[in-house]
Amino acid sequence: MIKQNLIIYKFVLLYHILKELNLDLNYKIIFADTKISLNDKLINDNNSLVITNTKHMDIGDHFVLENTPINIFKIIEKINIEFLKIKFGSQSKIKIKNYTIDLNSREIIKNNNKKLKLTEREIDIIIYLFNSEKPVSVQELQHKVWSYNTDIETHTVETHIYRLRKKFLISFNDKEFITSKNSGYQIK
Repeated sequence: MIKQNLIIYKFVLLYHILKELNLDLNYKIIFADTKISLNDKLINDNNSLVITNTKHMDIGDHFVLENTPINIFKIIEKINIEFLKIKFGSQSKIKIKNYTIDLNSREIIKNNNKKLKLTEREIDIIIYLFNSEKPVSVQELQHKVWSYNTDIETHTVETHIYRLRKKFLISFNDKEFITSKNSGYQIK
């Protein structure tokens, strides 16, 4: 089992308490006293929780432990809940090209923080196209995304793709997100 990193930022008392209990905890306990040392510890790490005793606007997600004194078992319970939230949040994000799909909020976010609301079906289309190695035919999308029988004549797929491309063009000025080939649609 991989130990989760518990980074205590500018909260010396909590760091010393948790260090004493370190053998009984399932965390790697780290102390950071400057913004630089905190950033060094957080680079490319989504298995960390930062705990402080005051809100820091310059730190993204962190857990503020303000109401002290508090029972140590309550602290550990809160820490475990925060780690579960981090895990849930990271599992609900999918990186596609220079976009991130947030499955919980049903939004696609471009690197510059522009957001676009999507329907559940649009998300299904994007994920299916992205996971495909080759262009996907209309019939395959009907069968795999809509669960339609491929013998049914419908323009549902084409209409959804058209609207989705239009959304990307208007919101992100991206006309190449979903490309058309003779054999179908593709995201590459």
